[in-house]
Amino acid sequence: AYAIIGLSGNFFPAFLFAFAETEISSSMTGVLSSLTPLFTLLLGLVFYKLPFSWRKIIAVLIGLTGAMLLILYGNGANFEGNKWYALLVVAATIMYAYSSNTVKEHLNDVDPLDMSIASFVMIGLPALVYLFSTDFVNRLHRHEAAWSSLGYIFILAVLGTVIASLLFYRLVQLTTAVTASMVSYLVPMVALMWGFADGEVISIFHFLGMLLILLGIYISRKGNSS
Repeated sequence: AYAIIGLSGNFFPAFLFAFAETEISSSMTGVLSSLTPLFTLLLGLVFYKLPFSWRKIIAVLIGLTGAMLLILYGNGANFEGNKWYALLVVAATIMYAYSSNTVKEHLNDVDPLDMSIASFVMIGLPALVYLFSTDFVNRLHRHEAAWSSLGYIFILAVLGTVIASLLFYRLVQLTTAVTASMVSYLVPMVALMWGFADGEVISIFHFLGMLLILLGIYISRKGNSS
């Protein structure tokens, strides 16, 4: 189970998103990554004996609609690129869904810190093998911005991966895999807020999108409480 959440929840999606964005736009990536809750629900119903719930389906679709509104009406949104590479993003979202359901089904009583340590140890070796198969060492010595770039990568790894994984695993344990996966809908909302702080204009469609996202999360969470 630890290998599953390490590989499908972190290792492979990182490469899939990176390769995909060499050929497709960030707008398309954003829309497709919003499919994660939908795939989490579908995999839960088919493979993890998740009880069928219209409330969950409606909540996921409402949140998905809101996320798509934020992305579609974002500044500079475009959907150009090689559409075949979009399948890589879809594959990554399915892996995220698989990982979330695995956490809920098999690791619900495991401490999130232990879970994170075990899963990252599992993927550490293949990640290092890949890293040193590249020209990483040469770039580190020859590129003037290499060390500062490595420092920023370290910050992203700690804040955006390790700590985020800890919080996400705990959220899955406290709620459901579907509800926890809906945090992916909040990503375009946070991006919008940063854009607003940077001077970008927010339209009525953005407010509607944010409202739909929050409504979807509320409906899903209310179902858990009841």
